[in-house]
Amino acid sequence: MKMNKTLLSAAVAVGLLSTSTVTHAAGFQLAEYSATGLGRAYAGEAAMADGADAQWRNPAMLTYLEGTQVSVGAIYVDPNIDIEGTSGGNTPASSKDFAHSAVIPSFYVSHKYNDKFALGFAAGTNYGMETDLGTDFAGANHGNEASVISMELNLNAAYQVLENVSIGGGIRYIMAEGSFGAVAASDYLFMKKGDTLKYMEGEDTAWGWQVGTAWQINENNRLGFTYKSEVDLTLEGHANGRGFNMLQPNKKDAGSMDLALPATAELASFHQLTEKVAVHASVNWTNWSSFKELVADFPTESVPIKEENWEDNYRFAIGTTYQMTPKLALRSGIAYDTSAVSEEHRTATIPETDRTWLSIGAGYQWSEQLTLDAGFTYILAKDAKMVEDDASSAPFGGDFEGEVTGSIWLVGIQANYRF
Repeated sequence: MKMNKTLLSAAVAVGLLSTSTVTHAAGFQLAEYSATGLGRAYAGEAAMADGADAQWRNPAMLTYLEGTQVSVGAIYVDPNIDIEGTSGGNTPASSKDFAHSAVIPSFYVSHKYNDKFALGFAAGTNYGMETDLGTDFAGANHGNEASVISMELNLNAAYQVLENVSIGGGIRYIMAEGSFGAVAASDYLFMKKGDTLKYMEGEDTAWGWQVGTAWQINENNRLGFTYKSEVDLTLEGHANGRGFNMLQPNKKDAGSMDLALPATAELASFHQLTEKVAVHASVNWTNWSSFKELVADFPTESVPIKEENWEDNYRFAIGTTYQMTPKLALRSGIAYDTSAVSEEHRTATIPETDRTWLSIGAGYQWSEQLTLDAGFTYILAKDAKMVEDDASSAPFGGDFEGEVTGSIWLVGIQANYRF
């Protein structure tokens, strides 16, 4: 039935995107690729060459890494996100600390083949989060649980074309899966409060690419630029719940939705001011303006879900590195992420907002081969108001109007070994 397909469309869309309430970059991005970079708020990453992890943000930086290097690390994310509002006009609707903590691992290998050519392999993630608002949340008819999990593998290569210019590129393989659940927030027809209204899960894999370049202006100054392609996913899965079939809530309906992970670019610089002090900065751009609407595809038709009208996002960051002793380096940084959604288009499923990063970190050279890094960041999110008045969900609990507030703590460690 068409009603079933429309509900499935909404389930897929919200399931993939509602996790954006707790992501750490714009939209539903994750920025946490390296504990080393975390300590400087990821400032100047496309121009940095600390270890094998440098290839994740700019494959051209592989030419700056001598021998064979391995970087292994993890970042612990502790979001503290609350939502407060009303449902159906006057019913209080709130949920405290509804975003789950997580550990984000990473692994990188680089190999300098000769004086000009280098290869690299990278494993990390750019997207992922999990939320659980609880079945008692008065706005649960719009969604009460969601998760997005992704893994990305890169094969990269770089070549020094001139004495002071390097270029690099790589192929990206992305594996992604998402799930979403919603329950009735009030009794309606044969449904009881707390009954599963809809549940959906889906997965897909896709290919992308990236290119980058680095210009060593002189001994103390360097510029880096990198570009990552858009990645097209078609998440295929199934859905069930009384919102799809009142009498057969366990019946599965198949469907899919195209989701484009947007193109990104970064311009970064590195400046060694003195023997001990370096400053680095970057500007990041994400092509979120390509995200205009969501459309669900079925064997016989395509069903429009919702217009989103997102905007391009920019991130500005500046950081410092202070070589306190020959073995100990101290890092710090500050960054500002602009929202990918204007005030008029913000909704309960995507309460995007501006974010401020405050970071500190350190690196210690344990031996000639081994360096240990640690980073700490506090992210303060601007309070975000939203209204959700989806007609298909309103009968099961009413419209929702509220505000999301919160902050995120991140702690990372990393080991870099040079053979």
